[in-house]
Amino acid sequence: MSILRSFKACDMFTFNNVNLDVWTETYSPGFYLGYLSRWPDLCSVQESPTGTMMGYVIGKAEGQGSEWHGHVTAISVAPEYRRLSLARKMMGLLEFVSDQNYRGFFVDLYVRCTNQVAIELYEGLGYSVYRRVREYYGSLGLGKGSKDEEDAFDMRKPLSRDPGRRSVRSNGRDIHVSAHDVS
Repeated sequence: MSILRSFKACDMFTFNNVNLDVWTETYSPGFYLGYLSRWPDLCSVQESPTGTMMGYVIGKAEGQGSEWHGHVTAISVAPEYRRLSLARKMMGLLEFVSDQNYRGFFVDLYVRCTNQVAIELYEGLGYSVYRRVREYYGSLGLGKGSKDEEDAFDMRKPLSRDPGRRSVRSNGRDIHVSAHDVS
């Protein structure tokens, strides 16, 4: 059993067990605080009954017009708590808030093209590849070690405001763009 609750500033002092994973990007405290102050309802934590952080998601709302959407900036589950559907619960809450509170057309996220486990998770949640962003991680200064120039898939899931599914495409893996072309 776990509790899904709002991410609080003090959680930054207890998420090392989650952030030390090789796939998780770690940001500065100011970055997390910016999200918590602007989009607190898109940031949540999965907590064990003993108070241990099991995982978290942080997101934001961005874009204009039909590109208005929720964005998953980071989601991670500590290795010892994986395969318990925690990511599914956190993504579900972020999608619900993006749909109901922000009235977004879709939710998107970026994932390393080599992170097959995450890609399969997102596809199972209804996301599809919208495009491949060349050298996404290296060009944005987010890379770690030998993965500095790694490509990312921009994955999207339409929300209720997009019943025609205009925010997604079936051939997204064939569409390649430069990291400088994405905003």
